[in-house]
Amino acid sequence: MPNAVIAATGLFTPDQSISNAELVAAYNAWAERWNAANADAIAAGEVEARTPSSPEFIEKASGIKSRFVLDKAGVLDPARMRPHLPERSNDELSILAEMAVKAARQAIEAWGKPVSEIGAVLCAASNMQRAYPAIAIEVQQALGIQGFAFDMNVACSSATFGVKTAADFIASGSVKAVLMVNPEICSAHLNFTDRDSHFIFGDVATAVIVEAADQATGGWEILGTRLKTVFSNNIRNNYGFLNTAALATGEAPETPGGPTDKLFVQQGRKVFKDVVPMVAEMIVDHAGDLGLEPAGLKRLWLHQANINMNEMIGRKVLGRDPAPGENVIILDDYANTSSAGSIIAFHLHHQGFQPGEVGLICSFGAGYSAGTVFVRKRA
Repeated sequence: MPNAVIAATGLFTPDQSISNAELVAAYNAWAERWNAANADAIAAGEVEARTPSSPEFIEKASGIKSRFVLDKAGVLDPARMRPHLPERSNDELSILAEMAVKAARQAIEAWGKPVSEIGAVLCAASNMQRAYPAIAIEVQQALGIQGFAFDMNVACSSATFGVKTAADFIASGSVKAVLMVNPEICSAHLNFTDRDSHFIFGDVATAVIVEAADQATGGWEILGTRLKTVFSNNIRNNYGFLNTAALATGEAPETPGGPTDKLFVQQGRKVFKDVVPMVAEMIVDHAGDLGLEPAGLKRLWLHQANINMNEMIGRKVLGRDPAPGENVIILDDYANTSSAGSIIAFHLHHQGFQPGEVGLICSFGAGYSAGTVFVRKRA
């Protein structure tokens, strides 16, 4: 069967960025208003007062220092606390597709080949802004690509599942090249009034071109891919078409100012305890099956969720403290960008490899879901 290669990548980064200090100022202003409005209930012990946050708390908990967003003003408005992203007409390119197209064009330019050689487009992301038509088909149309396209959602692992799917299409002979895009507007599913999670996410889009090895020049040979899912409620978002109307009319059950299961919610400590050993074991086992020594990996491009998770996984996989730059961290500037995180890390920090050297692209997140993609630099 034909081998697959990661031939090129692309990245779209929004122009606007929010620092921890800016985010904390907005949250604390909102919390002060909320406490004042609910003073009687707080005094009666019916609800708990909202606790102020701080930049130091955020950085210690996550390693995040800032995040890119599509709409800074809406997020930082204490009277709003969410991005303002106006709905577009059906004749306009959707927001998600626009982001994906920008990342894809960068990847296509780096690839240096005509889009006529791409046979499929996958949009792999944690949230789609509509059920249909597929965002992937919209991207396909905007770029003038023939063949087929579809959307897929595996939360934070969508990109690695997308790479695996693309590689399988190539192995089967269905196509010679696949464009896989990961547009993530994570600010739109985040509860910015929840002190424990309001700092986690940012917005971005990535793109990957996966190509048959017999026609690729250079790039990264995909040595092996592995996927895993284990059901868990510890990361959840219940927003969907069955409750959209209730949310729009304000009838959906929600604690004012608190976490709602129609937005991102998680039990962070449980996630850490469950996911770190699961992912570390999966990486080591997969490396062994491929005849690779984990300690010999030149670089780890892990999902960018939390610096403490990444550092512990890095130590477990390598059997030592990773050297500077060996376990790539980009979440200090980008925050958690769901499926795009490991691809951003790879895109920005793949230099310095000699032919034959091996690295790992890895995802983990809601589901639980996890994916490993071992790649080797080609000559």
